[in-house]
Amino acid sequence: MEPNEQHEIYEKARKRVKQKKRVYYHFVLFLIGSVFLIVLNIFFKVGSQFGEWFKFAIAVWLFIWILHFINVFITHRFFGKEWERKETEKLIEKHLDKSEELERNLIKKGIITPNDKLPESEKKNQGL
Repeated sequence: MEPNEQHEIYEKARKRVKQKKRVYYHFVLFLIGSVFLIVLNIFFKVGSQFGEWFKFAIAVWLFIWILHFINVFITHRFFGKEWERKETEKLIEKHLDKSEELERNLIKKGIITPNDKLPESEKKNQGL
């Protein structure tokens, strides 16, 4: 393995660890913040005219944390940079196959000969 590849792999791993670490920190902050909101509302009567508002605040925060978790542990795995690269390669391959098929059809119909080279602008116009 080349040093450049090794460094790239290391950097990807380091970034991934940082992402996971942020999710864990976010969860700890969520727990501490939830306790703080409960104490403010129940013991110090902050916002008591709104009832038990801490439940709504905690529910919203939990929803945000769940989105963060899903983004890091689920969608990043399935829709990360590696997935984007593979999908791009698939689309390029599909486009090249279609180009070759169209060119074969033009040759078969006698519109062009195998030795003909279409100019790039003409290929674009014909969708090749």
